[in-house]
Amino acid sequence: MGTNNLIFLENIEWFDDTGKELVHRIPEKGSGEIKLGAQLTVRDSQAAVFFYQGKAIEAYGPGRHTLKTANIPILTKIISIPWALESPLRAEIYLVNMKVFTNLKWGTRDPVAFKDSELGLIRLRAFGIFNLQIVQPVLFINSLVGTKGMYTTAEIEDYLNLVIVSRFNDFMGDKIDTIFNLPSKYNELSEGLSKSCEEDFSHFGLRMTNLYINAITPPKEVQDAIDDRSRMGVFEDMNKLMKMKAAMAMEKASESEGTSGSGMGMGMGLMMPAMFSQYFTDDAQQSGSSRSQDGIVCHECSSPIPANAKFCPLCGHQQLVFMKCESCGKNLAPNAKFCSRCGNPVSEKKAKSVVCQKCGAKNLSKSKFCIQCGEKI
Repeated sequence: MGTNNLIFLENIEWFDDTGKELVHRIPEKGSGEIKLGAQLTVRDSQAAVFFYQGKAIEAYGPGRHTLKTANIPILTKIISIPWALESPLRAEIYLVNMKVFTNLKWGTRDPVAFKDSELGLIRLRAFGIFNLQIVQPVLFINSLVGTKGMYTTAEIEDYLNLVIVSRFNDFMGDKIDTIFNLPSKYNELSEGLSKSCEEDFSHFGLRMTNLYINAITPPKEVQDAIDDRSRMGVFEDMNKLMKMKAAMAMEKASESEGTSGSGMGMGMGLMMPAMFSQYFTDDAQQSGSSRSQDGIVCHECSSPIPANAKFCPLCGHQQLVFMKCESCGKNLAPNAKFCSRCGNPVSEKKAKSVVCQKCGAKNLSKSKFCIQCGEKI
C-alpha cells in the first residue's frame, strides 16, 4: 500500500483495530505521491476524503473508487528531479469512521454553581455518558483534525465535556427551580441537554446521538436536607397505607364461613373497585414509545433525502459541507469569501467566550448562566 513507490499503483484501505479512531490519514506521516489510477476501498461504516495539492477535492462513500492525479509511474519521478525525486503534486486520503462511538464520559471536574430557589447558592456535581457520530466528514477534518495523522475519541472528549457541562449549567438554570424536583426530571434533563448541544456539535460536523445523566450530586449538607424532606413525605403516604391494611383485613374477614362472611364478601365485591381506583392509575399515558431514529434530512430545509445525495432534491442545498459561516451557520462553498445568507466575511470569527461581569470567569458563547458563580450573564 506504499504511497511513494516508483512503479506500482496504490491500493488504499483502512481497518480500525482500536475501535477509538475517528479519522486515519494515509500516509500517516507527511503526504504521498498517490498515482493516477490508484484504488480506494471504503467500507460501509466509513467515508473517505481525498486531498490533492492541499485542498479537499471529493468525499467518497462505501465502495471501490479510482483516484485521479497527475502523478504517472516512472515519468513523474523523472520530472521531479529538481525536487529531489519527490513530486510536488502531493495527495492524502483521510478515512473517517462513521460508526456511533458509545460510552463517552462527561462530568464536572469542579462543582457547578446553581441558584436553588429554596436552598440558595449551592454547587452540584454531575456526570454521565454520551454517544457521538461524525455526520459531515469534510467539515470535521477541516475544523478539528487539521493535518494530524490520526484522531481519536480521547483527543476530542475533553473539549466536548466542557461544552456539555456549560450547556448543563444553562439548562438547569432555565428548567429547574430547586434540586428537590431533580429525581423526576432526569429524562427531561437528558433530552433537553442533548438538544441544547446540537448546535455546538454541528459546527464541527458532529452529532450527539444520545446523552444520559447518571447522577447529579449536591454537597453532603444538601443531601441531608433532601433526606429530611423525604422523611416528611412518609407521613403523607401513611393515610394510603392505613387504607390498604383496612381493605386487606376486610377481605380476610369476608372469607370466613357463615352468612355474615358471605354478606361481607358481597359488600367487598362492590367496594373494592372504588377503593383501589385512586391508587392504580392507568399506565397507558406513560411514554412507552421510544424516540424514532433520526433519518437523513437536508441541513437547510429538513426534508428527507437519500443517503448518497449531494444536493437536496427539494431546495437544491449542497449536503457536502466544506465549512460553515461563523455568524449564521450557513453551509459555504469551498472558495467562498462571503456568506451567501448574512454577507459576513468567511474569515470573521465570533467571540469564543463570554466573561461574567460578577466573577470574571470565562464561559462558552451563548451561555446564560456563569459556570463559576451561577449568576445570569
